Amino acid sequence: MQNVLKQYIPETAIPRVLELLDYDHLVVKVKNERKTRHGDYKRLPNGKHQITVNSNLNSYRFLITLIHEIAHFEAYKEYGRFIKPHGLEWKNTFQHLMLPFLNPDIFQNDLLPLLAKHFKNPKASSDTDSDLALALKQFDEANDKFYVFEVPLGKTFKLYNGKVFLKGTKRRKRFECVEVKSGKLYLFNPNAEVELMKK
Repeated sequence: MQNVLKQYIPETAIPRVLELLDYDHLVVKVKNERKTRHGDYKRLPNGKHQITVNSNLNSYRFLITLIHEIAHFEAYKEYGRFIKPHGLEWKNTFQHLMLPFLNPDIFQNDLLPLLAKHFKNPKASSDTDSDLALALKQFDEANDKFYVFEVPLGKTFKLYNGKVFLKGTKRRKRFECVEVKSGKLYLFNPNAEVELMKK
């Protein structure tokens, strides 16, 4: 497992991560990119517990996602299966597990204040924290993806499912966008990743 982790997370984080995985007897699988999630946790029919994380994440996002999923397991183990997936029990567990990693030996200094702010009340996805998502994006491999908030007003963009939208104005938190084909109005999270349409 150590050799696998070397490819995906900061090397200084490996001993602590191995300790967590070993303690919990967790199976970790690295998957090809899934458009709707960075990772997941599930209890397998044989009683073991499996975590999957997308292979295309940069090392910081991979680490955050991995700890996010370990927190699901530990919250399940501690509080039972009737808790909310991203409720208070999970938030507290995630904060507790993430704390030892929030230091300059693992994360770049400019990320630490954003991470500290995020982990005061972690959300179901770090992508909903626009400052943190944008800061983490700089470590991604170059691609043709944009966040919705980066798309100019009145320009069209495409989702992974091929649907094309025209970007409109922002409501309180989300952007009004019209699907070009149907004319239906949709609300988009500012940090939804999309592909800008060529002229």
